Formats: sequence, structure tokens, C-alpha cells
Amino acid sequence: MSAPEPVRIKGMESSSGTRRQATRQKLYEAAVTLIAEKGFSATTVDEIAERAGVAKGTVYYNFKSKTELFEELLRHGVGLLTASLRSAAEGTKERGGTRVEALDAMIRAGLVFIDRYPAFTQLYVAELWRTNRAWQSTLLVVRQEAVTVVEGVLRDGVERGELSEEIDIPLTAAALVGMVLVAALDWQAFQPERSIDDVHSALSLLLRGRVSGR
Repeated sequence: MSAPEPVRIKGMESSSGTRRQATRQKLYEAAVTLIAEKGFSATTVDEIAERAGVAKGTVYYNFKSKTELFEELLRHGVGLLTASLRSAAEGTKERGGTRVEALDAMIRAGLVFIDRYPAFTQLYVAELWRTNRAWQSTLLVVRQEAVTVVEGVLRDGVERGELSEEIDIPLTAAALVGMVLVAALDWQAFQPERSIDDVHSALSLLLRGRVSGR
């Protein structure tokens, strides 16, 4: 299972803050790779520290426990996805595009994110189906943040008359996010020979309601 590429976080206000964020980044990358390979329970703090190239005490300096580390990893990763979706929507709006074009750009942004961070995405989707985790409430909050971005575009589209007033906005937003996640994971696992342009084109047709050829 491939590891995600490093994520560089901009805008740190001090060198000490930058160093701490860089350390956390190493721990995120180590944790997501190991947990994807072995599962959460089988992954130890010692292994995370070793994979990250830091002392075990460094893990506990940054996070109280392995559970907190994983919870923050989920918050961090979904936050990046949410930012990508928001950027795609705002970029389309600035160019004068329609809300449907904004949704299409968000689909593309989601696919790019998942292609770049497959191990994190696999973990995230797997955790969505679990109900006995300590971080379940955090996961629901960050999931809703991503879905809310899509809801905003749908609501704007309805208000502008670009989309039908009959649309169930919360359910449609969740369905669009779910469609991208599941389709992208299926693409990577079973159809890796297809390009991101090919997958985006197929999902774009679904978005625009043209699957039946109408």
C-alpha cells in the first residue's frame, strides 16, 4: 500500500512552530503508512517513532497518546481535503463559472487529493464505517466540514436557478462526496491503468445527468 506524499503546511509564524509542525508531519506520515499496513491496534508508538526517525518521547511530546495522534491525523487529512474542495469552488466562482462547473471542479480536486494520498483515504473511508472508535465524534465533525462545502455550492446553485429546488441538499452533498471517495478507491484498486482525466470524465457525466445519453 503506497504512502502519501508529504504535505507541506504554509504560513507558520515562527521557526519553533515550523519545527514542531515538521515533526508532526513526519509522525502523520509514519502513522498513516503503518496503520494502513497493519491496522491501528497492531501499530505501536515505538514503530511510529522509528518510521518517523524520531525518539519515542517525541511522539508523546506532540501527542498524549497513539489515539490522539490518529485523531489529529484524521482532522489534518480531512482538513486538507476540505481546503482543496473549497479552493476549487472559489476558483470557479472567481472565473465566473456556474455552480455545476464548481461541483465538477470539486470532483476533480477530490480525485487529485485521493490520488496523492491513497493510504490516508483508505483509512478515512474505513473509519467512517466503524462506530466504536474514540475518535468517532471528531471524524463526524470533520466529515461534515467537507460535506458543508459541497452543500454551500448546491444551495447557491438552487438560489441562482441553476439547480432544481427539489434537490435534497444535505443528502446530495453527502452522495457527491461519497461518490468521489468510493469511485477513486475502486479506480486505484481495480482499474489503475485508467488516467485521472478518464475517471474525472466519467464522474462528470454522472454529475451532469448524462449517463443515460440524454
